[in-house]
Amino acid sequence: MAPRKRPETQKTPEVVVRPKTRRSRSPGELEPEAKKLCVKGPGSSRRFDSGCLWAGLASLQVPPSYTSIVRALHHHKLGKAAWPSLQQGLQQSFVHSLASYRIFQKAAPFDRRATSLAWHPTHPSTLAVGSKGGDIMLWNFGIKDKPTFIKGIGAGGSVTGLKFNPLDTNQFFTSSMEGTTRLQDFKGNTLRVFTSSDTCNIWFCSLDVSTRSRMVVTGDNVGHVILLNMDGRELWNLRMHKKKVTHVALNPCCDWLLATASVDQTVKIWDLRQVKGKSSCLHSLLHSHPVNAACFSPDGAQLLTTDQKSELRVYSASQWDCPPSLIPHPHRHFQHLTPIKPSLSPCCSALKLQFLLTSALLMTSPVSAPKATWHPRYNLIVVGRYPDPNFKSCTPHELRTIDVFDGSSGKMMYQLYDPESSGIISLNEFNPMGDTLASLMGYHILIWSQEAGMRK
Repeated sequence: MAPRKRPETQKTPEVVVRPKTRRSRSPGELEPEAKKLCVKGPGSSRRFDSGCLWAGLASLQVPPSYTSIVRALHHHKLGKAAWPSLQQGLQQSFVHSLASYRIFQKAAPFDRRATSLAWHPTHPSTLAVGSKGGDIMLWNFGIKDKPTFIKGIGAGGSVTGLKFNPLDTNQFFTSSMEGTTRLQDFKGNTLRVFTSSDTCNIWFCSLDVSTRSRMVVTGDNVGHVILLNMDGRELWNLRMHKKKVTHVALNPCCDWLLATASVDQTVKIWDLRQVKGKSSCLHSLLHSHPVNAACFSPDGAQLLTTDQKSELRVYSASQWDCPPSLIPHPHRHFQHLTPIKPSLSPCCSALKLQFLLTSALLMTSPVSAPKATWHPRYNLIVVGRYPDPNFKSCTPHELRTIDVFDGSSGKMMYQLYDPESSGIISLNEFNPMGDTLASLMGYHILIWSQEAGMRK
């Protein structure tokens, strides 16, 4: 399929990027409000003795064996600590540092919600963010230059998946509700179209890329998964689920191992070398609700799934048949209803009418799907909380925090919260170095990091 020119890249005047000049209130100042929030341990509705967000953090965390990374490394060098113990000590040291994290940058560049993000693989202060209108912004928040902005098509163009090209980081892959999976550059050019639906009733919901095997995999809203090589040649196109494929993920260590999540309440594990049809999956992991995402841990040893209601699951990649670790957590799927009243000219074609009606339907669909993610360096899970009064352990005035769990024990380790940014946070991802967190909250992009004084 011949490449086509995308809308011209702009240095947008609409982007609002501002440092947080006003420091967030300290935990002590927040204590009266935060005492309303009770923090629970996974799998339990009882309160911890501390009972509140800030005052209880000490009891939520196991006292770290090492308060200093340097000390942990020194003990390991002296032979006083084995490698697993060192890893645990480093993780506890990082969790301890979360107390000093604050929002220090915020941007609101889009006229519709932010829907996807990807960190640059080598520049720790650069990320790309996509919106519900198909807009894409490349933002280096470490410099004062305006972000690079690519204008989308508007309604019906929602960016559902976004990945930097690992072979050329001036390029990126996207999947979208426009009905395509494509390779683009930050000048606004479409370099290659991998998939394109012939109808506006089919769109693509997720994608992943393998550098080693040079493969691209994408899933659509009717259950198909398509595997292609990076030259654009289709290897296979099979219906692997009964309903929409919400997420596809390749194992970072064994890129022939694929996980697919679906609203048909299953997550399926596939060996790409042996795929012949939907019956050839290695394992089918049944869930109680539709599933938003399935993400392999950075070492490929665990699989984290996020359902559309109130449960996270952690599976061992070597023991799929064993019961997973369950983490009760309120993050239910939510809808933002926007009334659409399309106005048609007398010469509007039937195809244009169908497109507008489909776009109107998409605008009333739940597209802000909460997803839990892994920390890139430690066995930690990060997920936004959307308090649910029907959740077993819900308490009055519960805050919309970012929750950090231990991936092994399922224990709550910390909660991040900023009273000036108290909306629903649907997606959180740490940069590859693991020291800066990006969060999507409606129209806003939030950047969390340690306060400058704490980093010194």
